[in-house]
Amino acid sequence: MTLIAYKIVAALLIFLTSIAAVAYPLKTKGKIKHNDSFELGEALASGIFLGVAFFHMLPNSIAVFHELYENLYYPVPEAICAIGFLLLLFLERLSFISTTEKQHTAIPHILALILILHSLIEGAALGVGDTFAQALLIFIAIMAHKGSASFALCVTLMRYQLSFARISTIIIIFSLMTPLGIALGTVVSLFTHSMGGELIEAIFNAFAAGTFLYISALHHIRFHQRRIEKKQGMLEFGCLALGLVTMGVIAVWT
Repeated sequence: MTLIAYKIVAALLIFLTSIAAVAYPLKTKGKIKHNDSFELGEALASGIFLGVAFFHMLPNSIAVFHELYENLYYPVPEAICAIGFLLLLFLERLSFISTTEKQHTAIPHILALILILHSLIEGAALGVGDTFAQALLIFIAIMAHKGSASFALCVTLMRYQLSFARISTIIIIFSLMTPLGIALGTVVSLFTHSMGGELIEAIFNAFAAGTFLYISALHHIRFHQRRIEKKQGMLEFGCLALGLVTMGVIAVWT
């Protein structure tokens, strides 16, 4: 199998994984509202986003900044992360002022856009791999979190009661972005190997980490304050912790 053929197979597997991960949430869209099982799914999704931020995006961004700017002492990645956090907080405050209906907030669409862009970038990273070993390692890293990220995105969109058609459209676009990135990366083989490409990816990862921290922590806590004195609240905490620990274990291997 040639390297090009391998990348085509990898793109197909990544796409199928993204779709398979949301099959059950989408299937039950019209049947499950915000009952206990659905709330547990939301907590798991929040833990996944928290883990992605702490164990993948922010550390990767910090490592790249240290590699490119050895004499840089100011915590630039952390500052960019804080900007991402504050931006989502500001947008949600703004949305609550402009409308009384929470489902009209722009937060889920912003989250989807961030994940879509990140999927494109990670696909490009696989596409520029010029050896089987390098491409395989990146493929494993993507597969390790692609399904969980797809699931988390789907559950978050459902939290805002978006229509089935809109959720399906966003999920399909998200699922296609990594294969598209693989194709673009293969054509533009030096994209992520240049200093500019690495720097752009590092900035984006730090910013995305801040948005994920907001979605998984502050936003989740506010949506579930009503359960603080109930047994269900501890179950939701357990699911959130499970998602966080899972991403931490994945970080050991990737």
